[in-house]
Amino acid sequence: MGKRALAERLHGLAGFRDPDVALEQYPTPPDLAAHLLHLADLQGDIAGRTVLDLGAGTGLLALAAACRDPARVLGLERDADALAVARENERAVAPETAVDWLRADATHPPLPANSVATAVTNPPFGAQSGNEGADRAFLQTAASVAGVSYSIHNAGSREFVESFADDEGGEVTHAFAAEFEIPRLYEHHERERAEIEVEVFRIEWR
Repeated sequence: MGKRALAERLHGLAGFRDPDVALEQYPTPPDLAAHLLHLADLQGDIAGRTVLDLGAGTGLLALAAACRDPARVLGLERDADALAVARENERAVAPETAVDWLRADATHPPLPANSVATAVTNPPFGAQSGNEGADRAFLQTAASVAGVSYSIHNAGSREFVESFADDEGGEVTHAFAAEFEIPRLYEHHERERAEIEVEVFRIEWR
């Protein structure tokens, strides 16, 4: 399945019913999810591998992975309502590989070290007051449980991500800029839709 076909398969899925601004719940755009998983597949990180979506939300990254012939996909999310939406979205997508949904905190996952081949995550960016550095905890989890990770961060995060990876014995092997479309979800949003610049990183953990 090509990238465009995968994106079309992900379009029209349900979003958060009652998004929590404290958790920075924003749905991953279908085009970005398809692009990220397409690139991961080209790197040999999806097909035949165990893939973990950290902070799965409504399931876009997990479902995109499940359409790419993985051995297994785990979707880990702390919000029970978001998990319910993710399961609904799985029925709509009907991926070739079923997703195992797990309710748990992505920063304290009930998973052993080095238990998955690939982690994908759209973590909170830490944009909310009191939530600064929230994406660091997700990277820490990825470093402990996965051989490779793909993560989405606010634009301007490259120095931080590279420094963190280096401190943890990892290496950023690929990075690219992308646009992240945000619908109007919260009271502080003034427009119906906005686009922000983000950066996506592939990290090999050793």
